[in-house]
Amino acid sequence: MAATAKERLNELLSALPDSVPHIHESAWVEPASVPFTEEVRKMCEANRCGMYGKCWTCPPGVGHWEDLRDQYRAYKEAYVFTTCHVLEDSFDFEGMQEAAAAHKRLDALIAEELRPFAGQFVHLGVGACTICKTCTYPDAPCRFPDKARQSMEACGIDVVNLSRQCGIKYINGADTVTYFSMLLF
Repeated sequence: MAATAKERLNELLSALPDSVPHIHESAWVEPASVPFTEEVRKMCEANRCGMYGKCWTCPPGVGHWEDLRDQYRAYKEAYVFTTCHVLEDSFDFEGMQEAAAAHKRLDALIAEELRPFAGQFVHLGVGACTICKTCTYPDAPCRFPDKARQSMEACGIDVVNLSRQCGIKYINGADTVTYFSMLLF
């Protein structure tokens, strides 16, 4: 019998290589309970990270948050996971960027392993897509739609409230940064 995406994920998580950060905390949740809000999406529209209107995985290219909410809530299960990274201090922006890149390496490994199950899952990640130096948005389609990952916040997901709902720490202590991803099955 062929494995499902969820079964392959469980196999993968039990044998992660040392080259990627390991999952710090995780939880299974009902997709219908994932908190989506317009306020989170408005933070993207305020362009706090500087990526608004610059790539397919960020607003407005990612699509309308309510449409994404309805699409993602139709899945049966959601797996939320984090990685936690130690920083030199709370102002270690370079360390935060390195930690985000490490989290994205874990996301890429998971996505690669689950690619044969492409129709069975959606993978939401952290931050803007960084696959291409310059995104094709809005002039041409995404060059790597199978590798590009939408940010949870770009979709309107309130990650702070999701973490509370899951029993996962949003903040893991002084001089750390925690990154979240979610898989929908």
